[in-house]
Amino acid sequence: MKNIKKLIKCIGVIIIILLIIALFFPTWTSHIKGDNSISTLEQVEINGSNHEIMIRGKNKDNPVIIFVHGGPGCPEIPYADKYQDLLENNFTVVNYDQRASGKSYHFFEDYSNLSSNLLVEDLLAMTDYISERLGKEKVILIGHSYGTYIGMQAAYKAPEKYEAYVGIGQMSDTVENEIDSLNYSINQAQNDGNTDDVLYLQGLTEKIKNGDTFTPRNYVMKYGGSSRLIDNPDGNNISMLFSSEYNLLDVIRYNYGLAYSQKILLKEVLKNPLPTLVTKLKLPCYFIMGKYDYMTSSNAAKKYFDMIEANKKEFIAFEKSAHYPQFEEKEKFYEWMCDTFIPH
Repeated sequence: MKNIKKLIKCIGVIIIILLIIALFFPTWTSHIKGDNSISTLEQVEINGSNHEIMIRGKNKDNPVIIFVHGGPGCPEIPYADKYQDLLENNFTVVNYDQRASGKSYHFFEDYSNLSSNLLVEDLLAMTDYISERLGKEKVILIGHSYGTYIGMQAAYKAPEKYEAYVGIGQMSDTVENEIDSLNYSINQAQNDGNTDDVLYLQGLTEKIKNGDTFTPRNYVMKYGGSSRLIDNPDGNNISMLFSSEYNLLDVIRYNYGLAYSQKILLKEVLKNPLPTLVTKLKLPCYFIMGKYDYMTSSNAAKKYFDMIEANKKEFIAFEKSAHYPQFEEKEKFYEWMCDTFIPH
């Protein structure tokens, strides 16, 4: 009996030690070889709050991309380098965790003023910081999913800072988008004979049409409206834990930040959809949409695209992808980026 108690005690101590190590294990981003390369993961104060920034590229003289992640509250740093390895050959790629998201969530910071407007101001300040640090007059701005809500407003407010705006999984009229997501999920559930799912989703129709709620994303994911060619990368706690960029404390911060950001910021998306905020851009504008995207409906995005006034605009469909065309068809995305932004 004594031996069993001793063993349990030992196991308990080992578990506590392992948890402490996992919580505070140093984080880094893998090194990129080359005299003029950059691969850094660091906290920088931007607009009064500490932001986690990852900068990666083979040559600092290459054009610079700032990626604005989605969610709200779903940073892409833990898996970004897995999908942007090709881009790093010809671009310097900047990912950052937005205020109150991921490694930029700080437990004792006051986030009572969190809003999309504040995130837009953060992005503009981030752009100034990156442009100065990397010696660029302009950078390429890419928003993904909710990041398009932030990115597009930044591009509208300060077009002079950006070479172009690229919206991937572009947000549009929220109610129209949610109706498309709902109808898709119901149709797929019917095809699969999942009567319970059909009845539950049909019960949400009135609320969604009134702009009171969103189609539950777990159903959109279940029926292939999120990702087709890869596993859905967002919110995978185990994968995050095994990435070099996040430790256990960061995963905990990710989940706290996600819950808080969604509670505060999603209301704004229902109340103030993008077509009521931006219909004109004074810079080249590109929408890249996966054909099977029902997180941000390709059909609704096309209608919004047709409304936008811009000197140059282009709508690009990725035929095999859903909500992550830049990852699902990364070779095609890389080729498009090079064709569009690298001088020939």
